[in-house]
Amino acid sequence: MAELDQHEGEQDIEKKIEETRQRFKNEFLQDSTEKYDSRDVERLQTDDALVEGYLTWRLYAVDDALKMIDESLQWRKEFGLNDLTESSIPKWMFETGAVYLHGYDKEGNKLFWFKVKLHMKDNKTITDKKKYVAFWLERYAKKEPGMPLTVVFDMAESGLSNIDMEFVKYIINCFKVYYPKFLSKMIIVDMPWIMNAAWKIVKSWLGPEAISKLKFASRSEIQTFIGPEYLPPHMGGTDPFKYSYPPLPDDDFQTPICDNGPIVGEDDVESKEGEMEGKDALSESSFNSEVAVKPKKVNFLEDSLRSEDNDRGDAGTRTKGVRKPLTTFKGPLLDVSPAEELSFGSGETEKKCLIILSNVTKNQVAFKVRTTAPEKYRVKPSSSCCEPGASVDIVVSLHGGSQASPQDRFLVMAAEMENAGSQELAQFWKDVSKTKIMEHRLRCHVLESEKPAASPLRDSPVETVSSGQQELNTALMRVMACNSRLEQKMNTCLWVQKVLIGLVLVLVALNLLCLFMLGSSQRQS
Repeated sequence: MAELDQHEGEQDIEKKIEETRQRFKNEFLQDSTEKYDSRDVERLQTDDALVEGYLTWRLYAVDDALKMIDESLQWRKEFGLNDLTESSIPKWMFETGAVYLHGYDKEGNKLFWFKVKLHMKDNKTITDKKKYVAFWLERYAKKEPGMPLTVVFDMAESGLSNIDMEFVKYIINCFKVYYPKFLSKMIIVDMPWIMNAAWKIVKSWLGPEAISKLKFASRSEIQTFIGPEYLPPHMGGTDPFKYSYPPLPDDDFQTPICDNGPIVGEDDVESKEGEMEGKDALSESSFNSEVAVKPKKVNFLEDSLRSEDNDRGDAGTRTKGVRKPLTTFKGPLLDVSPAEELSFGSGETEKKCLIILSNVTKNQVAFKVRTTAPEKYRVKPSSSCCEPGASVDIVVSLHGGSQASPQDRFLVMAAEMENAGSQELAQFWKDVSKTKIMEHRLRCHVLESEKPAASPLRDSPVETVSSGQQELNTALMRVMACNSRLEQKMNTCLWVQKVLIGLVLVLVALNLLCLFMLGSSQRQS
C-alpha cells in the first residue's frame, strides 16, 4: 500500500513538472525569448530536479513556481552566470577572505562563511560583490548539485558600519529565489545587541518558508550546529585553517597518513615528478620518523593501497551481501548508482556499499574513485576501465573499526579513451584534458542503529533466560497495573451508577408525593 501511494505521489510530481514546463513555454517564452539565457531554458526543459526544486520551495503551487523561475532566470542572464569565471571577479575580493566555502556542519552540509567585519558598504563595488557571491554559489551548485549549504555570518568584531542592508537582502534572495532548496540553515554567530533591529528586518525578508532556517547562536551555542574541527579558535574551535588566495579554498580535504606514508596530491606529482621520487623514497625509509612530505595542494585522494586494485578477485564474491543502489545519476559518460549518497551503518551488512558505473558511450571509459578519507575506506577497484555498454561494480567498505561520517565525500572521475590500446591508465590521466573529465560527487549518509551494541555476555543462556524473565515480569507488572486501573474505573462507574439510581428513586418518590398531595387537595375541595 505504501509503495502504491509512493508511486502515485511520484506520478503527481511528474505531472506538476510537465505542467510547469508547458506553462513556462506558453506563458513566458512566446514573446520574450531574449529575457533568458538559452542554456538556462534548455536546462529547465531537461533537468527534472531543477523544476522540482522550484515546485518544492513553493509547496507545489505552479503559479508561484513560475514567478520564481521567471525572476531567477532573468537574474542569471543579468549577471551572466553561465559565463562567470574566477577572472570575471576583481582579484582583491578573493584576497580579502570575506566570503568563502570551507568545512561542514554536523549534518554534512558545506559551510558558506561571511566574515562581516571585512565588509564595508560601498555603492561603487556593490555589483561586483553580488557577482562574487553568485560565483561561489554557482561554482558549488555545479560541483555538488542538489547539496544544501549552511550559511554562517561571523559577526565577531563587527558593527553597524559593516551592515549593508541591500547586500544582505541580495544574499537572502539568492537562497529564497535564485537557488531553491539550497539553504540548509543560516547561522548568525555572536551578533552584537546593537544590530537586533537590523536583523529583525532581515527576518521579515526570509518569508515563512525559510524563517525556520534562521538560527542565532553565541560562541558557546555554535557547537550545537558545527563541530569544533570546523570552527575557528575565536569560536572555541580547533580548526587551523587560515584563508589564503590563490588557490580557491573550496576543497578543504586534509592529507591523511596511510600505510605507505603521506599521500601526495596528483597535481604535485605532475609538477614535480623528479623531486617527488626522492621524497617518496625518503618517506618510505623513514615512515616512523618525524620526517613527512607535505603537499602544497589539498585535493581528493585516491585509495591508499594500490595493491588492492590488483587483487580484485571474483566480482560475484566481492559484491555478495552488498546492498544494491536504488537511484541513478545519468552522466554524459557514465551512469552512476547511487545518484547522491552512500549509506553506512554499524551492522555487518551496512559496512559496505556498492557503486555501479555503466558506460553509455561507444568508447572505452577510464574511471577512478577518490575519497576525502582514504584512511577510513577501501575501494575495489578504485581505478580501471569500463567497456562500451558494460557496467562495473565497485565495492566501498569501511576499513577496520572506522566509522562513516556525514562529512566524508567520494568523487567519481571518468574520461573517454578514444584511442584505447596499450596506453597505461596512469599516463592517460596525466595526459587527458581536465575539460574532458566527468566528475560526480557522492556524500555519506550514516544509518542510525536500531539496537544498542550487544554485551559480550548477552549471548550466554543464563543472560538470555534472565533477560527473558525480566521482560516477562515487566509485561506482567504492566498487565496487573492495567487491571488495577480498569478495576478502579469499574468501581467508579458502579458508584456513579448507584448514585444515579438513587437520584432516580428520589425523583420517583417526589413525583408520587406530588401526586398524593394533589389527590388529597382535590378530595378536600
